[in-house]
Amino acid sequence: MQEKNLRISQLELDIQRTQEPDRNFFKGGRSFYFFDFDDNVAFLSTPAVIFHQDTGEEIEMSSALFAHHNRNIGKSGPYRHYRIDYDEQKGTFRNFRDKDISRVARWMGQRQTFVQDLAAALGKEDFRWKGPSWSCFYHAVFNQRPISLITARGHHPKTLKEGIQCFVRSGHLPSEPNYLSLFPVSHPEVKKNLGHEFDTPISKLKQTAIRASVKKALQVYGESPHHRFGMSDDDPENVRLIIDEMARLKGQYPRNSFYVIETHKGQFLKREIFTDHTEDKVVGPNSQLSLFRW
Repeated sequence: MQEKNLRISQLELDIQRTQEPDRNFFKGGRSFYFFDFDDNVAFLSTPAVIFHQDTGEEIEMSSALFAHHNRNIGKSGPYRHYRIDYDEQKGTFRNFRDKDISRVARWMGQRQTFVQDLAAALGKEDFRWKGPSWSCFYHAVFNQRPISLITARGHHPKTLKEGIQCFVRSGHLPSEPNYLSLFPVSHPEVKKNLGHEFDTPISKLKQTAIRASVKKALQVYGESPHHRFGMSDDDPENVRLIIDEMARLKGQYPRNSFYVIETHKGQFLKREIFTDHTEDKVVGPNSQLSLFRW
């Protein structure tokens, strides 16, 4: 697939940019970057779908709008007469799941929704699709920091990689990320491997994925008191439970540093996590290159 109508102003220019060594690299430490994707790294047009309780009428909602109203759907407010359908192929999140695409259809150019939506976004002005953590994501990729994608989507991990390749082919990323792990936590196989049931809340799945990513980091890169771990997410409820999990990890690995970055409504609030408190700092748009600069 080729991305068309790209604007020169969108491309990331690295002519005079050099890779930065990891802050604690010479002490044996690495910085590990964990990212939620939607409305955090990038804004995509993938809609959620809700259904009228009586007529079955469908309404499409952006991921941000759905996140804002989902607790009240079917209960109160403008969507009190609608419902969420959890059917994987026909329900509310059908566009956030992989479809069964035949070899012929794929040969004809059909791709999974995630790949199509990401490619379509790259044909727009960059301010329309770049999320609040894009600069941080780019920084991590450019400097080959170990990256984990932890997203509520239910695509196969290979689909996530195929989508990220659109960034590379279009010039928005200089290379493939240095993947540590990929956790689209609503994918049935991923959910099973995390040890959870079908109806486990997304925030709980993300907690487990974070712990699994930290465990893999220590397996791949070895244990070091100089390792640092940071996760960015735009959903306040997810952030609350991510902080809880990071606090437990801090208790287990007290010499390591843990950070959570909340990007709800475009803000960039950094929190260093301790077992009994957090130290918070609001960061401006020109200081978002690293999850760990304080």
